[in-house]
Amino acid sequence: MDVLLLGLVVAVAWKLCQWKRSPGGAPLRSVTLCLLCAALSYPVAMPGGASGVDTVAGHGTAKLIQNVLLLLTVYFLMCFYLYSADGPGARRRARREAVIVALVAVAITVAALSVPHEVFAGSFSTADMTVPQIAFFYVTAGLYLMYALGAAGLWTRRYAGMSRRPHATGLWMAAVALSSMAVACAVRAVIVAIRWTGTSVPHPLMSAVAFLLVASILLFVAGVTYSGARARITSTRLWLRHRRDHRRLRPLWELLSETYPENVLRPASTTWWDRMRARGVHRRYHRRIVECRDGLVGISPHLTDEDDDERAVLDLAPAELAARLRHTSTRIGQGGMTPRRALSLAGAPGDDRQSDVQQLIAVADALRTAA
Repeated sequence: MDVLLLGLVVAVAWKLCQWKRSPGGAPLRSVTLCLLCAALSYPVAMPGGASGVDTVAGHGTAKLIQNVLLLLTVYFLMCFYLYSADGPGARRRARREAVIVALVAVAITVAALSVPHEVFAGSFSTADMTVPQIAFFYVTAGLYLMYALGAAGLWTRRYAGMSRRPHATGLWMAAVALSSMAVACAVRAVIVAIRWTGTSVPHPLMSAVAFLLVASILLFVAGVTYSGARARITSTRLWLRHRRDHRRLRPLWELLSETYPENVLRPASTTWWDRMRARGVHRRYHRRIVECRDGLVGISPHLTDEDDDERAVLDLAPAELAARLRHTSTRIGQGGMTPRRALSLAGAPGDDRQSDVQQLIAVADALRTAA
């Protein structure tokens, strides 16, 4: 339960951030409310939360609140697909579904309030299903959950078949999870019907159904966050690589910026937050590359004299080029050098930006080693 709640809280926090950036999106609003209702239902279902609610509002209140939140969870899930279709009747269909879920919520509330608190207390496995109101409570809630989850599973499979990776992978995970939850709800409805007749059901079967529900919910949360989490992981890797390459370029940048201080661009921001956030890291990384390239263009005419072959200078190994750059920067500071034609130093074959950066890093590493 703790792992499940943690996963739901992380998913809700991420969706709330997205909703804040785009408050007008009906599909995003629906999926955020879906995850929020699911997250709120689990603290109420935990022993500590349930006992606290029951102490304040009466026995059985926590169970009723949990089931109403679960009904709202699957309702908002259906709304997500309805608004995603963006058809002319999407809003009208969502209103009809709202009426249905409201009727179901009222029906199970009346059933819960029509029996003594001690009868309604307990879990699904310990409740007395021979009481008609108790059986009606669980069957009605379970059948609506089965209907909504089954419909959502069908829509998810349809969208998964039309999508590409990584979105398709997440959708297929969600589709399997929704279908499994619908099957579990159907099995629970059958169990209620059997117990209503007074027949007992093996405890391992009820435990297996409960495990299937928990595993399916975890799989569903993983599915709806899969593509976003994968994109975030890729973004984090890029952020780490740019921070590392920015530091590795420092020896080359320092040498060239001391030689040509006018090439150093003015930073957009010097705050600590800008230095850590992704946009600031990427901006400083690309700015350093530009400053290094501008410095190499400026110093390249001084690397050759009349006896040097320009082709040989272009083919210098990083260590030898680093030694020449250090020697040439010192001579430029002393003055009296006659420049020749500018050259493209430490270049990579083709137009691959990363290979070009690796050439600069190789020269910077050689400068660091020499120092």
